[in-house]
Amino acid sequence: MIAYERLWQALATTPLANWHALLQQRLAEALDPASHGDLPQWYQILAALPPLTPTSIDLNSDCLQIGSASDIDAASRDRLTTLLQQLHPWRKGPFCLFGIHLDTEWRSDWKWNRIREHIDLRGKTVLDVGCGNGYYGWRMLGAGAQLVLGVDPTLRYVMQYAMMRHYLDSMDNYVLPLRFEELPEHGAAFDVAFSMGVIYHRRDPLEHLRRLHGQLRSGGQLLLEGLVIAGEDDAVLHPAGRYAKMKNVHAIPTVTLLQRWLQDAGYEEIRTLDVSVTTRQEQRRTGWMRFESLADFLDQNDPGLTVEGYPAPVRASIHARKG
Repeated sequence: MIAYERLWQALATTPLANWHALLQQRLAEALDPASHGDLPQWYQILAALPPLTPTSIDLNSDCLQIGSASDIDAASRDRLTTLLQQLHPWRKGPFCLFGIHLDTEWRSDWKWNRIREHIDLRGKTVLDVGCGNGYYGWRMLGAGAQLVLGVDPTLRYVMQYAMMRHYLDSMDNYVLPLRFEELPEHGAAFDVAFSMGVIYHRRDPLEHLRRLHGQLRSGGQLLLEGLVIAGEDDAVLHPAGRYAKMKNVHAIPTVTLLQRWLQDAGYEEIRTLDVSVTTRQEQRRTGWMRFESLADFLDQNDPGLTVEGYPAPVRASIHARKG
């Protein structure tokens, strides 16, 4: 089991102090070895991690650095590499763990570098929705955040987070194996909320934005990132079937419409920070993610289209504030 005692202690002096009692049963159910066929094996992997102490940690490095190659002997390095590979695929990163370079599918540092100068996290309590293995949460701590609470229901990613936390145990980045909807509503206590790569997976985008709004304190900030289509009007693409081989993409709006959704959900001071085409250099197969990736999702004759004939992925990052 993953221990969350330090999280409950961190929340004890905040308006979220009662979340311990509200979430304890849900966490116990999600992390029960009987709840997922791979959990017993994953717990064995965590228990087998070499007992290493990193002599250096750099949460501001694009390849998030935990320890160095000199902290580990050859046998332990081989053992650790094998254990890390058993949690394949690694999608968000990269990580440099005791000199082992986890070259993840996504160059998540590229996305982070597009937005990091636009938001001040110093001393802030942060909610990270759809956080994956916690890569961004560690970067948020590096940017000065006091506490990061992430949620992601994919247990493999939560186990990847737990592997990193094994060597970063004193740091206040937490990933809960829950859907965002399982958190108590209207916490109204977070200074900043991130929702990156989530909204287009929601059948009701406005409901998602309102739920985020309810978790922010007055004046709190939202950093929203998601797929968009070109255009200046209120158009939206509803893919029939799959989009770039993803089966759960429900709505891809123009930037104009995405901003309107934010306004309708009660946000103010809405501004677009970045709009970028996703390239094959940013999302690709690696030795740590050997399945299909972006190159396999695009039309081989026209990289401006997905294999289904839709516009290829473009992502926008938008900042907004709760009034």
